Amino acid sequence: MKPLLALAATGLLLLAPTPTRDPGGSAGVEKEGATVKAFVNGPHSVRAFGSGTKGGKGDGFRMKRPCWYEPFLNADDMYAFQTDPRNQSHTAVAQDTHFEDFLKQFEKQRGKKGLWWLPSYNKGDPAGAACWGELQQFLFVPPNTSPPLGITLEQLAEFARAAMTVPTHTIKLNPDAKSFVNLPTYVWLEGIGETTRSVTAEVPGFMSVTVVATLQGVKIDPGTTKERAETREEGCGAGGKPYVKGSDFTCGVRYLRSSIDQPRETYPLTVSAVWPVAVQDNVVPVQLAPVELEATRNVPVGEIQSNVKP
Repeated sequence: MKPLLALAATGLLLLAPTPTRDPGGSAGVEKEGATVKAFVNGPHSVRAFGSGTKGGKGDGFRMKRPCWYEPFLNADDMYAFQTDPRNQSHTAVAQDTHFEDFLKQFEKQRGKKGLWWLPSYNKGDPAGAACWGELQQFLFVPPNTSPPLGITLEQLAEFARAAMTVPTHTIKLNPDAKSFVNLPTYVWLEGIGETTRSVTAEVPGFMSVTVVATLQGVKIDPGTTKERAETREEGCGAGGKPYVKGSDFTCGVRYLRSSIDQPRETYPLTVSAVWPVAVQDNVVPVQLAPVELEATRNVPVGEIQSNVKP
């Protein structure tokens, strides 16, 4: 990994006789000209942004390991940061013997090349805070190296995937209000909008990964067994296929039996939009599960009665 530029600290780090370990808050680094400024108020300097982070719904994707170490300050800047009274929760703390002992770990590294790394985690992951709690609070690492469990491109890709959302959709049918036995019911989606969404996850000034989700197709679950329904998906394309007079029936469901004996006298038709996810430019060879977002609609299916006269 490439080293950070010279760092200057801003913000607030609460220090007590025993260093505070608060899994809330945020941290990060930002570039200002030729200088990268670091700030901290707890962990979370990794951030995600892009079209895929808003206006949609996620699928609960979980990272393999939702915590990591990430770079913060060099040796001299870290010592200056820790001893600056403006960064102490109470001025009296600086005179505390425990606080002086706490500072020794930073004083010992002064003048050495390398970076201090801090623990962080995915705040949106239920296991993130517990994972973070098992990490050391401070690690000093030689230049151009990463510590064990240091943030990786693969983790960034997973972080971006966990942040990915896709638009919710509405199921459209033809016939719409009610279908009938052996009648082709065309299926398509409404409300998708743009069919490509992206999320970039980054440790600003250090590394970044962009993942892209592209709507590829739909999955149709008729809400009953194969003996009662026949589904067709081969002609659905990205978002289903609306009914066009004279067109072949290649996307939808044909119910073979009435729904009169079913709960609510309907079949719960579920249609899932499938969004495969790939890492942009293949910067890291990681396979990510597609986003699959589903919607359900109750479909009443009747039988056409006919009288045959001799």
